[in-house]
Amino acid sequence: MSITDEELAFTLELFAPLGSITKRKMMGGASIYCDGQIFAILSSDGRIYLKAKGALAEELALEGSEKFEMADGRGMNYWTLPDSALDDPEAASHWGRKALDAL
Repeated sequence: MSITDEELAFTLELFAPLGSITKRKMMGGASIYCDGQIFAILSSDGRIYLKAKGALAEELALEGSEKFEMADGRGMNYWTLPDSALDDPEAASHWGRKALDAL
């Protein structure tokens, strides 16, 4: 499966309050950047994940976020954007800023 242009546009608009948001398509999904720094991915199934480890990963887990896992079961340091932020650019940007600040 591959992301749609609409899913990609929605994701970019969701994080627009952060500043200069760009993307790079990859393996059916996309990497999302702010000012050239990757902080999120849009997976091939249309889910938005934030780059997070340590305290931020723990905070996201408490919000009900799920860790990104590859088909072979290997995990990566990316966690789903909390459901409460999926339709709220202000909330999504709040979490995006946390991901950027933690890099």
